[in-house]
Amino acid sequence: MILNNARFLILPWVQTRNLASMTLGQTARIMPDHWQSVYGYRPVLLETLVENDRFQGTCYRAAKWHYLGQTQGRGKLGPAGKQNVPIKELWVFPLDRCFRDRLTD
Repeated sequence: MILNNARFLILPWVQTRNLASMTLGQTARIMPDHWQSVYGYRPVLLETLVENDRFQGTCYRAAKWHYLGQTQGRGKLGPAGKQNVPIKELWVFPLDRCFRDRLTD
């Protein structure tokens, strides 16, 4: 029910105004129908993690994604209680107005 946007890159030499936020917006509009037709269910939430030491998440803010907070920098395979991966920001974009209800059913 939750899709993760693991990679999103626009190369620096591509100079098109609002390309990132337009692409994210268009993806959010077409993704639920695509997943419904291919996999048989509609996702209700998009999520992504932004490495805040390297990137600012500006395109997600411009595309009306919601900032939820930061990770603690503990990877799932690292030592318990210790930071072993970069701290990242968590951003989400609801695809359904009732996403909370659908995720907790």
